[in-house]
Amino acid sequence: MKQFRIIIEKHPDGYVAYPLGIKGAIVGEGDTYEEALADVKSAIRCYIEIFGK
Repeated sequence: MKQFRIIIEKHPDGYVAYPLGIKGAIVGEGDTYEEALADVKSAIRCYIEIFGK
């Protein structure tokens, strides 16, 4: 799988993560850094399944 740079930001309500270099809105979120990272990775896999590489 291609590698993407993922930005993870801490907000008052938790963490938000998003990849750079993918067209469209792909966002992950969670109460912890690890949850947000796992969520955005799942979103990227789903995006690739639907739209292809």
